[in-house]
Amino acid sequence: MKNIAVFCSGFGSNLQAIIDAVKKGKIGAKLRLVVSDNPACFALKRAKKAGIQTLVLEAKNFPTREAYDKEIIKELKKEKIDLIVLAGFMRLLSTHFVRAYKNRIINIHPALLPSFKGTHGIEDAFEYGVKVTGASVHFVDEKLDHGPIILQKAIEISEKDTLKSLEKKMHKAEHEIYPKAIQLIAQNKIKITGRKVKIET
Repeated sequence: MKNIAVFCSGFGSNLQAIIDAVKKGKIGAKLRLVVSDNPACFALKRAKKAGIQTLVLEAKNFPTREAYDKEIIKELKKEKIDLIVLAGFMRLLSTHFVRAYKNRIINIHPALLPSFKGTHGIEDAFEYGVKVTGASVHFVDEKLDHGPIILQKAIEISEKDTLKSLEKKMHKAEHEIYPKAIQLIAQNKIKITGRKVKIET
């Protein structure tokens, strides 16, 4: 059984979806660690309530991004972490970190990649006026929101939608496909060839 670490900085709604999916047996893996750079984030309360070990490291206590990442790697190795799940983690990972866990870090992005990369995917799609947006689960590589795509779910934007209602739709889509993607990896059903991800049935 794979050991998972979830990285969070904020409210942790995707973390909660993952916790619930593990409890219901929809993810056949052990949620071993929740890592955060923000000691005040609500995600840590969710982890503690679920009895999951937490690790809090603040960037201000480290001289460089690489020094910060090396400390995290040391802790991940202690816990024998197989898969890193980014769920609203607001720090960019260093190249050193990404290479150390090549094809073992996944992220969820609130847009249909490669469109609307960056930290404001929902707002950017809404302001641009697209009729369809969605959520994307992808592997993390050295570039921003760039790695091979595992799953996507499209969301229609109606004329009645506000930014708030679109955010609600997006969270629902994320909570649906992120646990699914984790389970596919836990079951070793994912194969990467170049940019393409093949899902074995």
